[in-house]
Amino acid sequence: MRIITGLYKGRHFDIPRSFKARPTTDFAKENIFNVLNAYVDFEDATALDLFAGTGSISLELLSRGCANVVSVEADREHANFIRQCTTKLGTDKSLLIRGDVFRFIKSCRQQFDFIFADPPYALPELEKIPDLVFQHQLLKPDGVFVFEHGKGNDFSQHPHFVEHRAYGSVNFSLFKVREESE
Repeated sequence: MRIITGLYKGRHFDIPRSFKARPTTDFAKENIFNVLNAYVDFEDATALDLFAGTGSISLELLSRGCANVVSVEADREHANFIRQCTTKLGTDKSLLIRGDVFRFIKSCRQQFDFIFADPPYALPELEKIPDLVFQHQLLKPDGVFVFEHGKGNDFSQHPHFVEHRAYGSVNFSLFKVREESE
């Protein structure tokens, strides 16, 4: 796993073979962040990484200058790996929460400039995640929510949907808060 750009550009972390998580490919990660540069100024932004998995996105966000990155991951082994990576980087801008994403969403009282979610593609509740993010008002008014999902999901009719991008088998749907008058 490699950090693409920013403060920690080029740093590599070896993911244990025992991991069940599939990190977002470097190709897809680089391309979606190129798109996001038009939407988000990561410098000093607050970010949330749901289903953090290997921590690839969290580390990229830290490298790009986010003031605070909250990573939520249920798996103990994955959470320990993320903690080890942020410790190696020597950053104090990361908060790791080992727990259930759905419980976190329901109890979270913070809003974020940027939210990234990469749930397991076979997760039964996958389709509900965008609704939950907006229902619980996790996104700041100018914020962006990126949802990684399989090709079988279509969120283009969601009221907060902005655009869809696909890179190989990796699909991203982008969402923003919409004012009632829009």
